[in-house]
Amino acid sequence: MRRRRLPAVAIVFELAGTSGDAERWLATGWRDSRLSPAGKRQAVELGERRAEDEIAAVYCSDLACASETARIAFGSGTAPVLHDWRLRECDFGDLTGGPVAQVEKVRTRHVYEPFPGGESYADVVARVRSFLRDVGARSADRRILVIGHHGTKVALDHVLEGAPLPELVEAALRWQPGWMYALAVDH
Repeated sequence: MRRRRLPAVAIVFELAGTSGDAERWLATGWRDSRLSPAGKRQAVELGERRAEDEIAAVYCSDLACASETARIAFGSGTAPVLHDWRLRECDFGDLTGGPVAQVEKVRTRHVYEPFPGGESYADVVARVRSFLRDVGARSADRRILVIGHHGTKVALDHVLEGAPLPELVEAALRWQPGWMYALAVDH
């Protein structure tokens, strides 16, 4: 008996371009920080890199650096650009706007326990899981592009690849020109 292949969504994940906060080593969290000049160049490069990828839709975090990245990279393209708050970075609460070093020092304590005044990485996973349920229902057998943040990437690795959440939170993110995921769609 032959097994039927489940439809899948091909997901290309790209990080938002570098923000002014990132250049100053500030933990942006849910704070809106615009792209730096380097981030604008990265957005142009992203659009060029993905120009031939047959992207059906671009989904991005509603935070300024991701929205601006999507607008610069794909604003004149044929794929719609859709903003979704569930793709935001982790909310660092009281540490938002402070030095990145402060967040890095305590982030492993906040895998399941929220940052004071913010959320946990498990909360980020719940948001991204909800996004994936919705996008899977709409995008079977299509390729989409997601523009997000470190927390978004952590959640995708956990949900779609089964990587342990504590290990993902502890590990440093190493930039590369995109990551590929497959989301099986169960009708």
